[in-house]
Amino acid sequence: MSKKKLRSQEWYGRTGKDGIIYRSWMKNQGLPHHLFNGEKPVIGICNTWSELTPCNAHFRDLAEALKRGIWEAGGFPLEFPVMSLGECSIKPTAMLFRNLASMDVEESIRANPMDGVVLMCGCDKTTPSLVMGAASVNLPTLVLSGGPMLIGRFRGKKIGTSDIWRFAEDYKVGKLTQKDMIEVESSMSRSVGHCAPMGTASTMAAMVEALGLALPDNATIPAADSRRKVLAHLAGMRIVEMVKEDLTMDKILTRKAFENSIMVNAAIGGSTNFILHLTAIAKRIGVELDLTDFDHFSSKIPLIANVQPSGEHWVEDLFYAGGLPAVMREIQKHLHTDSLTVNGKTIGENISKAECWDRNLIGTLENPIKPESGIAVLKGNLCPNGAVLKPSAATPSLLTHTGRAVVFENIDDYKAKVDDPNLDIDETCVMVMKNVGPKGYPGMPEVGNMGLPKKLLEKGVKDMVRISDGRMSGTGFGTVVLHVSPESAIGGPLAFVQNGDMISLDVPNRSLNLLISEEEFEKRRANFVPTQLPYERGYVNLFLDKVNQAHEGVDFDFLQGSSGSEVKRDSH
Repeated sequence: MSKKKLRSQEWYGRTGKDGIIYRSWMKNQGLPHHLFNGEKPVIGICNTWSELTPCNAHFRDLAEALKRGIWEAGGFPLEFPVMSLGECSIKPTAMLFRNLASMDVEESIRANPMDGVVLMCGCDKTTPSLVMGAASVNLPTLVLSGGPMLIGRFRGKKIGTSDIWRFAEDYKVGKLTQKDMIEVESSMSRSVGHCAPMGTASTMAAMVEALGLALPDNATIPAADSRRKVLAHLAGMRIVEMVKEDLTMDKILTRKAFENSIMVNAAIGGSTNFILHLTAIAKRIGVELDLTDFDHFSSKIPLIANVQPSGEHWVEDLFYAGGLPAVMREIQKHLHTDSLTVNGKTIGENISKAECWDRNLIGTLENPIKPESGIAVLKGNLCPNGAVLKPSAATPSLLTHTGRAVVFENIDDYKAKVDDPNLDIDETCVMVMKNVGPKGYPGMPEVGNMGLPKKLLEKGVKDMVRISDGRMSGTGFGTVVLHVSPESAIGGPLAFVQNGDMISLDVPNRSLNLLISEEEFEKRRANFVPTQLPYERGYVNLFLDKVNQAHEGVDFDFLQGSSGSEVKRDSH
């Protein structure tokens, strides 16, 4: 049986003028001729290193460990940069640019001579953007995450990003000074890596491990731990074998893999952002997935991992307790254990010997950390296409609640009014923010967990029902309804809510309703004036024209599906 010709040989295997052009300039890097003879698979290293993306700022070093593994296994590593999305730096929100980064990744992979690719990602949007782009090309692909940072320490207490919201409230009511806040920020981010709690970054790392796109323990090994480099080395070795086996993404990203990922996300109390990103990835690879799947497959899974913001501890602690394999083993009777992963083994094989070393960190189905977890998908006249809430991060007594709406028309209106002592609001009210959806902001920012009014914080109020068409940081918590679809800016029902309206939230029955008559509803709809969207030149203009709504993953309509890896035209 003849060996399959490597894809890279469509470039490097040419003779005459074409061969000279494709190979000669590469040789100015000191690469010997035999690397281009088709014996060594070319492995692209898709690197989101950037000093503007501090979660990924250690990736140069990590890439060297990855390259060592590729060389050892007989591969030919070639590193290339793509757009990097730093969650804490990019304005107005990194979500605005996720689809742009995915386009960069897709076309960089397709256009260049590589046989397989390793995606180096860490910060929130870098993982879904890279996986989305790679899925549309469908080469053998492995994901290597950067790992969580070490736990912060502040005045004798362990801290992490989830504490930002608590510190902000203390600062607002005068319990902390600005000097204290500077000490907090210096104490919190004390090593390389992404956020220490189960925020969106760690949720995404767990997502790719649960999908089968990453090696076991990818989700939880701390970035500063030498075992992260060992994992990188092993990933480099494995991707070479994947090319030889022609183990492409579509063989791993099956419907069962997506169902597994939803159940694992419930077990870890993962970010609500998971829904948007997994939905977008599914549409790229051609797997049918909708909001009802998230509710259905997570409903039977309690909270297993005791990690903030749903629990008490940190991702670093979870690694020492057994990591994601140990969590997955606790729910294995619900998982599709026959699903294939990048190491050539099934999920079942990968978790069969996983052990839990700390029951404070990892619960069981019979004795979980919390009985409620996962994602609750709500429907009703306020969200006909759906809205979401994370029960494990909410206040149980507020999961069934009817209250008076206090409306903020946009983020600027909220900032101007929220701490006004004359604001007509009490703890029984429902805070509503409009025009922070995909088009309205634009880019659907993480402002859904609105900070509570100062006068209520001073009374000791810790949580209220909050509703918006925006998102919430994976590090956030509270009884927060997010992703209301369709969004208010395009005439979704959220746009019709007025101050004083009564809103009913019933999470057990999965409903969210505005308590007005149908006649009043239609009257408000008829009087609705569309929001003036912030059209500009360039990419923002494209985003506003082509982006889908939250229940569809906020991807561009023209990017769904795959264009494959073939390039039919030469460059000269």
